Amino acid sequence: MIATSEKNEKVILVAVNTGDGELTARSLDELEELCDTAGAQTVGKVIQNLEHFDKATYVGKGKVDEIRELIFVTGATGIVCDDELAPAQMANLSDALDVKVMDRTMIILDIFAARASTSEGKIQVELAQLRYRSSRLIGMRSSLSRLGGGIGTRGPGESKLEMDRRLIHERIGQLKNSLASVVSHRELTRSSRKRSNIPVVAIVGYTNAGKSTLLNTLTGADVFTEDALFATLDPTTRGLVLESGQEVLLTDTVGFISKLPHNLIDAFKSTLEEAIYADMILHVVDAFNPEADFQMHIVYETLDSLGLVDVPIITAFNKYDKHADANGSSPKPISHVCKDFRADRTVNISAKTGMGLDELNDVIEEVLRQSKIYIDKVFGYDKAGLISLIRKQGQLISEEYTPEGIAVKAYVPLEIYGKL
Repeated sequence: MIATSEKNEKVILVAVNTGDGELTARSLDELEELCDTAGAQTVGKVIQNLEHFDKATYVGKGKVDEIRELIFVTGATGIVCDDELAPAQMANLSDALDVKVMDRTMIILDIFAARASTSEGKIQVELAQLRYRSSRLIGMRSSLSRLGGGIGTRGPGESKLEMDRRLIHERIGQLKNSLASVVSHRELTRSSRKRSNIPVVAIVGYTNAGKSTLLNTLTGADVFTEDALFATLDPTTRGLVLESGQEVLLTDTVGFISKLPHNLIDAFKSTLEEAIYADMILHVVDAFNPEADFQMHIVYETLDSLGLVDVPIITAFNKYDKHADANGSSPKPISHVCKDFRADRTVNISAKTGMGLDELNDVIEEVLRQSKIYIDKVFGYDKAGLISLIRKQGQLISEEYTPEGIAVKAYVPLEIYGKL
């Protein structure tokens, strides 16, 4: 794992198990990865079994004392709670422990702030951060004043935290206006794509599943990739010409994660909607991650919350090369490891090596074909320009030059069927 900054902070991770202990442990392991990406070293973990979170301090009073002792023993400079803390919980924990207190949402927002590179991404991240911080000014002032800078403070910065609520809400208003123009531009881009009749395939998946690597391998794009959570943040669209000549647009979207902050979903809604407005979803899964089934559930849960309806889904079980035997023999089929019953089709691939990508292209064509009309027609030579239209926007099966004209068999979208 490559961190976004030098690890100069030591943190203790804290979680409350209200039911499923395995799920809580899994979430805490992921929080450790998030902290590692943000630039903090995990020096301890604490899990408490409770029926519900303590309203005052998240964990019980006795567990707070235990955490205080662990901080002294490990030399930790802060704690990170696995759930979003209320302002009072953050303030009370900060007073009781006398170290920086953060929660999962702060860490995710901090990583997003470090990864955002485009003006749109920076606007979205700052908007999400200010919405989160506006209701937590009192608790965060007392907590962050103990340690200047560090994780949890990137993006708008400490100066923003010292603004009063009126100034913060004014800034939120400015960011909303800026984002509205970005959203308007994105909607115009979508309309332009729709008029071109070129199908759009949205690549979605859990963070670090290999979406950007797949986009790079398929299209020759140069999107930044790294073995880290949220390595890429800003969406990228590239063209891909399939074997039949059919052109499609592939759009890489931000990775999903468990407990993705609501403020982040709201701020990135226009970006995430690339998936629900697409003609097809290409769902990339790290098939050999032990939590693959859980990660697929989170992806679908997020898509459903955005309003996904009747969009064909192809699931690509990625990192197939990882399961090859040491002697180089054929790997065990990924379908034996995990399944996706919600997908229309599944394919086993390796985005890194290119394994299975020819089959993936064929499956994309097959699924696109289901929404097209089959034609078997002879065009006069004076209509030869229509063949180029078919080749670009449809799937040309065969063309034969005869004395009567050009005999064509193809699948074409309804939008251009009338022109033919």
